[in-house]
Amino acid sequence: MAAAESDSKCPFSLDSYRVSEEFGFILPDPLQELPPYYQPWMDIALQVPELVRSHELRLCINKMPLLSSQFLQNHRELRLAHLTLSVMTMGYVWQEGENDTVEMLPHNLAVPYWEVSQRLGLPPILTHADAVLANWRKKDPEGPFDMENLELLLSLPGGDSMRGFFMVTLLVELAAVPALRNIPIVINGVRRRDTEAVARALEDISQSILDMIDALKLMQVYVEPSVFYGIMRIYLSGWKDNSCMPKGLVYEGVQAEPMEYSGGSAAQSSLLHCFDELLGVKHEAQSGAFLTRMRNYMPPAHKQLIRDISLQPSLKSFVLQQASEQLNQAYQYCVTKLVALRNYHLNVVSRFITVPAARARQLRNQSREAEGDIISRAPTALEERGTGGSGIMTFLKTVRNQTKDALLPETSKN
Repeated sequence: MAAAESDSKCPFSLDSYRVSEEFGFILPDPLQELPPYYQPWMDIALQVPELVRSHELRLCINKMPLLSSQFLQNHRELRLAHLTLSVMTMGYVWQEGENDTVEMLPHNLAVPYWEVSQRLGLPPILTHADAVLANWRKKDPEGPFDMENLELLLSLPGGDSMRGFFMVTLLVELAAVPALRNIPIVINGVRRRDTEAVARALEDISQSILDMIDALKLMQVYVEPSVFYGIMRIYLSGWKDNSCMPKGLVYEGVQAEPMEYSGGSAAQSSLLHCFDELLGVKHEAQSGAFLTRMRNYMPPAHKQLIRDISLQPSLKSFVLQQASEQLNQAYQYCVTKLVALRNYHLNVVSRFITVPAARARQLRNQSREAEGDIISRAPTALEERGTGGSGIMTFLKTVRNQTKDALLPETSKN
């Protein structure tokens, strides 16, 4: 907790938060195989898309041996185990789409999944930390970190678009690494009242956010909207705020009462939470409550970093107190770029959810369940919602507008 103290003798550092100097929040060099004892898990997890397609996944999982989690010995083994069990769980629950969900996850999957989740401090559902941060390998270990050289460890139905969705999101995380490295420079500069150091660090963060936007633009190249909307989305969805599973899911052998967990969401990435806390972006009750809840889907060390940034002296107050044009401009530009990132995210969501949802409604109104038309078969329960369960466009616009509110008053710019 020492990092949260504002004592300038103890500089703020990222060292204790599982943040990599090279990869940021991304898990460096994820394991690709579990110990041999866990081969039954890997054998099924590697085939989830095919087993869903042949309607055999539930059968295979029901026959799977109950394995103890006690032989998983380190963080990387636990992360791969959580990813493996998560992918199996999403496939199991959604194998038959929204009309034939299950009420119970079988004990041979639920019990080890719960144990691994407890050890990691993550919920027993597929999260951003699994699907993106710990789900990659380089085809050529010496090659570049780019779309051509990256591959998923495990996938869900959606083919190349599913790979594209996770890998582009990974590249957005990578683009943010320079910004993360500059957060302690900003915090320590505010403590020392070093306007030049803070301004330079904010300029670097702004550039990093621009690079994040450029990485996000690759979604248009690597993800097909109809495949995202019609196939992929349901496998990323959870059992909270989802009318397909209004009671949640019973984890057999864990507890008798059903539990509710949200599906994957961009709000589970720690990046924007860190930026918001640093820049003083305040969120209103409803959107703020959702964002705060999403922190429970992050690795605990990353969640702690966000909290500790929030406990630092206010950057915005510091900027307003200084008579520094360079600092004013650097802060203002940084908030403007964060608004631009959120605007572009709105654009992506419109392309991948709002437009296909309108098309799906049109097809249903015309009673055209077109043969082979992916969109017409899309889950209706998710129509205007994100996979995390939020009313997506309203939520994103609110968050974008609240980011604008962090801009300095007009008088401060002159």
